[in-house]
Amino acid sequence: MRRSRNAKIIATLGPASSSLEAISSLFEAGADVFRLNFSHGSHEDHRKSYDTIRSLETTFGRPVGILLDLQGPKLRVGKFSKGKVTLEVGQKFRLDMDETLGTAERAPLLHPEVFAALKPNTDLLIDDGKIRVHVLDCGKDFAETIVVTGGVLSNNKGVNVPDAALDVSPLTEKDLLDLRFGLQLGVDWVALSFVQRPSDLAEAKKLIAGRAFVMSKLEKPQAMDHLDEIVELSDAVMVARGDLGVECPPEEVPSHQKRISRVCREAGKPVVVATQMLESMITVPTPTRAEASDVATAIYDGVDAVMLSAETAVGEYAPEAVAMMDRIIRHAEQDLHYQQSRMHERRVPEATAADAISAAARQVSQTISAASVVTFSSTGLTTLRAARERPTVPIIGLTPRLDTARRLALVWGVHSVQTQDCHSFREMVDTALRVSCEEGFASVGDALVITAGVPFGTPGATNILRIAWVE
Repeated sequence: MRRSRNAKIIATLGPASSSLEAISSLFEAGADVFRLNFSHGSHEDHRKSYDTIRSLETTFGRPVGILLDLQGPKLRVGKFSKGKVTLEVGQKFRLDMDETLGTAERAPLLHPEVFAALKPNTDLLIDDGKIRVHVLDCGKDFAETIVVTGGVLSNNKGVNVPDAALDVSPLTEKDLLDLRFGLQLGVDWVALSFVQRPSDLAEAKKLIAGRAFVMSKLEKPQAMDHLDEIVELSDAVMVARGDLGVECPPEEVPSHQKRISRVCREAGKPVVVATQMLESMITVPTPTRAEASDVATAIYDGVDAVMLSAETAVGEYAPEAVAMMDRIIRHAEQDLHYQQSRMHERRVPEATAADAISAAARQVSQTISAASVVTFSSTGLTTLRAARERPTVPIIGLTPRLDTARRLALVWGVHSVQTQDCHSFREMVDTALRVSCEEGFASVGDALVITAGVPFGTPGATNILRIAWVE
């Protein structure tokens, strides 16, 4: 199952894609990684999806990545005595810690961290920004507001605080239970929601303890103030445009997306763009031209992966959405402008042997028109370095560890393969030649550029470059 593109596709599973047949069709259409969204569904639902995905690996002979997406701290208004109220523009509306059912004049907001962060003359957004209220006065357990944008407000709608960094852990009690469950299953990536500052990653990384890679979801504008530090501590970053688009003015989201993508590219960390990419395909079989352009723009920016959410979780055209995204990516990557921009964006390598070898591998592979760059890596670091260079040929990521092969399924340009561990340099070269032919990347007379670290198994020790020819 060799993909004819470099950028990867993440597909979210849900009611529309829970059966073996449905998940298989998504994989065959082009999905490389599957997202289990723990904001919805039971543990048993996710266990069944996990088992189904793992069975695909046997069927198709390919490692498949699984991303556990934690819900994170969801701020919500409480319930109303009549289930919903209508708020009129200009009316006063109070939010407080009183658990009494809400009315058109007040509502419970049982989140002391919100009131601790509020200041007068700031705004609160409710129900994904459909309702906006302006804070006139506030204290440790209340906020007197005036309605700026009115509408119908019903039970348990979400609340966003765009102008403040909340003193709240990104891991709730539910998240801790979900994380423990997911790690026991053996997920490959954990997406941490609402990361605002570098310290938000500390608890999660300590709990995960290397059993999965950590992806920071940037959904709060405050994260942009600490972007470099967050990227450095993360294994990957997601531009989560759903909540980010609620908390930021719409005109700011594109520049945030480009800045996050650029910083991740410079740091060699995988970056994912998500939310509403082919939104109209939830209900119709083709996207809008604007949606196609949105996906292509992310590809031109050099991102590692693009993600489908509701399109595959609840959509009526889930396989078609994946197939459409696959076609958009392939067409963009074949564009001369894409290829030229990829060459112009190349960075100066860091002054380390590992970076020098990875940069040389990219240059040598282009100069001799190699069939592929082949990396040997136990942890995946050598392969990640090769991907950061964005070579013009495919990257075959060989690893003795299945968990590493699955994690690399997310990374730009990487065709990951689990192999037997190599104990000598000659064995490494022979394995590279054999696998490249078996996987359809090379044939007799083709050249390969091989990188690895010696001694074998030393994390990050990329210090060998070898050219080999298939005989």
